[in-house]
Amino acid sequence: MTLGVTLSSTSRQLPVDDTVRLAREAHDAGLHSAWFGQSFAYDSPSLAAIVGREVPGLQVGTSAIPVFGRHPLLVSSQAQTAQAATGGRYHLGLALGTRHLTETAFGLPYQRPIGLLREFLTALRPLLETGEADFHGELLTATTPYSAAVPGADRPPVPVLVAAMGPQALRVSGELADGILPFLAGPRALAEHVVPAVTAAAEAAGRPAPRIVALVPGVVTADAEGVREKATEALALYERIPSYRRAIELSGADRAAGLAAIGDEEAVAAEVRRYREAGATEVVFTATDLGGEDDRRRTWKLLGELSRG
Repeated sequence: MTLGVTLSSTSRQLPVDDTVRLAREAHDAGLHSAWFGQSFAYDSPSLAAIVGREVPGLQVGTSAIPVFGRHPLLVSSQAQTAQAATGGRYHLGLALGTRHLTETAFGLPYQRPIGLLREFLTALRPLLETGEADFHGELLTATTPYSAAVPGADRPPVPVLVAAMGPQALRVSGELADGILPFLAGPRALAEHVVPAVTAAAEAAGRPAPRIVALVPGVVTADAEGVREKATEALALYERIPSYRRAIELSGADRAAGLAAIGDEEAVAAEVRRYREAGATEVVFTATDLGGEDDRRRTWKLLGELSRG
């Protein structure tokens, strides 16, 4: 199993140079990948491209860009540029986003999100694979009067993953994407709901088995109680978002922090194994800085050892 980490701080935006430094540290620790959240600050594909070019050998990805307020032509350009800059080590993550952020920030009605996701992926795939598109849907249009291909970005084409956890999003992702990026979906939810649904959709569409890149809050620490208190505060906002609330409940937890892998090396390694047994093909740890720098380094050291093992 490959293991990675997110390089988005839980408390602040880091300067680009500091992000590159952390990425080198992750690579040197033996981690396979580094992922970047999309906020209203950094542009995540650009940051991934910089990091991937500065740290050869490290896989980089975005987790995840909301489809509302974006267009497949522009996202394709960003993703292909990052793919060419990193020599084929970029992974594009997409998301539905939330009603509150979509309507508050963009002034767009949060309507027919599954329909938009389907049309977005349908238009995006040929753009990434051939640089051409001629899509006319109900919710968007994407055509290329001239080529949209970026030299070097098609070897291999950019893999597309979706932060999907609900039944409809999983169905669309299985049919049209290369995998999914579930967050706060514990081993029970993965094994009983998420993995079977997306795998069945992929099989029905004649596509390969999807990648299951599970994002898991986790910290190796001697102060498990103190770090879990911080996790409870940091993750509480997800409990108010219906899709995350459902995933938390299906995982058998009352609070989001109940799904965080927090404890000593043995306890955290056991949690990683549970995700693997539940069907995760990759695990990416988030919020590893909740316990401070010493715990973050300790966490990355363990993950590197598990990745190499």
